[in-house]
Amino acid sequence: MKEMTIVIDTREQRPFTFGNITPRPETVISTLKTGDYSLLGYEDDICIERKSLPDLFCSCGTGRKRFESEIVRMAQFKYAAVIAECDLHSIIRCPPRRSGLLPRTILASIIAWEQRYGIHFWACPNRAFAEKITYRILERYYRDQTCMPANN
Repeated sequence: MKEMTIVIDTREQRPFTFGNITPRPETVISTLKTGDYSLLGYEDDICIERKSLPDLFCSCGTGRKRFESEIVRMAQFKYAAVIAECDLHSIIRCPPRRSGLLPRTILASIIAWEQRYGIHFWACPNRAFAEKITYRILERYYRDQTCMPANN
């Protein structure tokens, strides 16, 4: 059985290394049309967009038009998710300085995008957790597509 290979977009500025995953998964860097992470051979089926807390606020503010266009593209995938390297508490209580946005605006945008476009949103407490969730989502998708037995 062929092992899964994670595709990391060439534009990803701080890519996950998946160094805390044992065994460490194979990765390749390639241009993805949408999202930051996918699976080799399934690039048109699954995508994951990663956001840091400041990036999330920017994507809901000055970068909103571009990000909403990406959300619309993501809605065409069989599975699409936004993985935030921050939990909901951080979004509400610790907004980035000078963002100019109310935290409730960010929360309202997340809820709207989930409901309108069926995009999954994962708020993770930190980068390491976000990396593990990204891996687990990709692994589950790969297993389901290849009928690979799970190592739960």
